[in-house]
Amino acid sequence: MSRRRAPCWRQQAAPRRAAPSGCFRSWYLGRTTRGLLSSLHRVCLSPVHRTLPGVPLKTNGLCCCCLSVPSLDASIARVMWTLVGRGWGCARTLARWATGAALGPAPTFGAAPESWPTCRVYSSAEFKEKLDMSRFPVENIRNFSIVAHVDHGKSTLADRLLELTGTIDKTENNKQVLDKLQVERERGITVKAQTASLFYNCEGKQYLLNLIDTPGHVDFSYEVSRSLSACQGVLLVVDANEISAKLGTNVESVLQAVIERIPPPKVHRKNPLRALVFDSTFDQYRGVIANVALFDGVVSKGDKIVSAHTQKTYEVNEVGVLNPNEQPTHKLYAGQVGYLIAGMKNVIEAQIGDTLYLHKQPVEPLPGFKSAKPMVFAGMYPVDQSEYNNLKSAIEKLTLNDSSVTVHRDSSLALGAGWRLGFLGLLHMEVFNQRLEQEYNASVILTTPTVPYKAVLSSSKLIKEYREKEITIINPAQFPDKSKVTEYLEPVVLGTIITPDEYTGKIMMLCEARRAVQKNMIFIDQNRVMLKYLFPLNEIVVDFYDSLKSLSSGYASFDYEDAGYQTAELVKMDILLNGNTVEELVTVVHKDKAHSIGKAICERLKDSLPRQLFEIAIQAAIGSKIIARETVKAYRKNVLAKCYGGDITRKMKLLKRQAEGKKKLRKIGNVEVPKDAFIKVLKTRSSK
Repeated sequence: MSRRRAPCWRQQAAPRRAAPSGCFRSWYLGRTTRGLLSSLHRVCLSPVHRTLPGVPLKTNGLCCCCLSVPSLDASIARVMWTLVGRGWGCARTLARWATGAALGPAPTFGAAPESWPTCRVYSSAEFKEKLDMSRFPVENIRNFSIVAHVDHGKSTLADRLLELTGTIDKTENNKQVLDKLQVERERGITVKAQTASLFYNCEGKQYLLNLIDTPGHVDFSYEVSRSLSACQGVLLVVDANEISAKLGTNVESVLQAVIERIPPPKVHRKNPLRALVFDSTFDQYRGVIANVALFDGVVSKGDKIVSAHTQKTYEVNEVGVLNPNEQPTHKLYAGQVGYLIAGMKNVIEAQIGDTLYLHKQPVEPLPGFKSAKPMVFAGMYPVDQSEYNNLKSAIEKLTLNDSSVTVHRDSSLALGAGWRLGFLGLLHMEVFNQRLEQEYNASVILTTPTVPYKAVLSSSKLIKEYREKEITIINPAQFPDKSKVTEYLEPVVLGTIITPDEYTGKIMMLCEARRAVQKNMIFIDQNRVMLKYLFPLNEIVVDFYDSLKSLSSGYASFDYEDAGYQTAELVKMDILLNGNTVEELVTVVHKDKAHSIGKAICERLKDSLPRQLFEIAIQAAIGSKIIARETVKAYRKNVLAKCYGGDITRKMKLLKRQAEGKKKLRKIGNVEVPKDAFIKVLKTRSSK
């Protein structure tokens, strides 16, 4: 019978001095935690606390008396929790003390192991005790979203509500707590709806308030529509003098109004499980993390669930609520909003709007969501084709988190294999590209954004070929010729501009230059004017917002909404290099602006192309008509250098032979546009 080794923390029971003031009582851990505790030991700046007097550092123990709460880094405390295991009673106690858990007095070395506090191992980032969600009956649940325009203080109000309910500590650093993305903090806007479960005591009753903070910009309206599916009411933020989220004035009355005015969800917990997936993210180690709203039934760890979309069966690994970080629970009940992890390793398996139900207990799927309608399209290609698969994986994972982006495979002779992506607006496109760079370290080439045009076909033969009379064109290279259609249609939006009245004249001239039609003009007060214009979408997707901010010294604001399609005189403009069309630079423009746009592209391409041994003609053409031209001069060898006089016919003969050679070379030579030149031209077009 083997002798059991005594725990290492009981081997050193030598007398020691009392720990210095402000620190916890000292105890020792095994050699497995030596590296961690040495990093903890360096947190304290006081030289008195560097070592424990009278006890040297040995291989089987390490001083950790310096774990005072103010100096303990929260990230270190989380690392300590990951080391919790069977038999590590002292480590468990230390970790719970470090995170502020109430355990009574610190343990002593002479105490029996059974007297030491114990805790359990959790996979959640917060490592709190699992909540019993059954103590929240349906009548004590409120699911609501915060909805408002951009910069109206939605995130600030969410911060105050989190503080008021004790979800987060009240500090001066609580700014945009629910905005977890780097792009959100850099731009100061919300681009991704975030969920948080709040526990609030009102009149002796414990309420569960499921809050969803939504974006305010129109480009992220799909996030708002999905969030509303999991709510029974909304909190609309408007300008008011009696409530201030920034100062916290009367914020508690908002919570009371939510409880009084928003009804509880109408659900049935005794019915079979029926859960709606309204959002999801991808974790490299745990797979898909689905945000779900339960309309019927109960779900818990170990249940086998089925996806109504794929008909695949999964076993639930974890359920919980967001508080605001993930906190596991024993179960989730109908009426509640939380997250669910079921081992979905493929991003295609997690569909937004999918219905989950228990195995062998099928239910009728929930309606789901209407597909988002893209307003702006752009080509995306990897800078290096060897990174194609990595970029493909990054786009798949990011579109799982942002399902409003449409993806279609595309290819280019110059840029290689890529995709044509559809976005809800220009800001949406910029944020998506920025998230690819920040979250997945991906470098991409993004072509000039275009809008979806429509064409009404003229003959029954073409209608039979396309199987519809009105076709939509998202790639300018596929724009049909005028002889095949009766009319072209372009998308229009109703734009609203609010500006100080001193800039009104300049802004009106800018709008007229963009083919906008004025619909209304209202003086809000003595100093501000609201202008409403009907804009062709193609005129505002690239640089209108920057021009507006420049003219108004940054004071004017702009918002728009979809207004359908209108008839327009559109033409497809080709860019030719020595008579060959460059497909990547084909664009659709209005007939009145074709000459100016074509000339600008030719000039930029002239500055970007390297010179050759032959002349390169850069042309902008509409059909067979050339509307603009630039020429890249050829390198010229001085063939007359060896002639030091003599008859002129000798010189003319040499020059004629050189011209014939260049003419022949121009016919057989191909102009290869370097990728750097494409990038330069595309970026310049986007910044103009």
